[in-house]
Amino acid sequence: MDDVLEDLFAVIEDRKERLPEDSYTASLFTHEKGENEVLEKLGEETTELVLAAKDDDREEIAHESADIVYHLLVLLAMKDMELSDLEAELEARR
Repeated sequence: MDDVLEDLFAVIEDRKERLPEDSYTASLFTHEKGENEVLEKLGEETTELVLAAKDDDREEIAHESADIVYHLLVLLAMKDMELSDLEAELEARR
């Protein structure tokens, strides 16, 4: 799993730096409301995850969880944080 998160975070960081025009991720870094959009998506996806969990829909739980993780990683990149910041916090909670 670490490799997946590391690879995804690397892609997000690359999009942040290069800002390709056809990239949803890059648009979050260039759009005036980018941070608010990410925060709203985190809230929206969290609600959808709760609903999927209540329905016991494993496929939707996985889908919505992935959306949350993706937008969380974008937020970390927006705040100039590293994946290691998240990992250190999780490690401290062991």
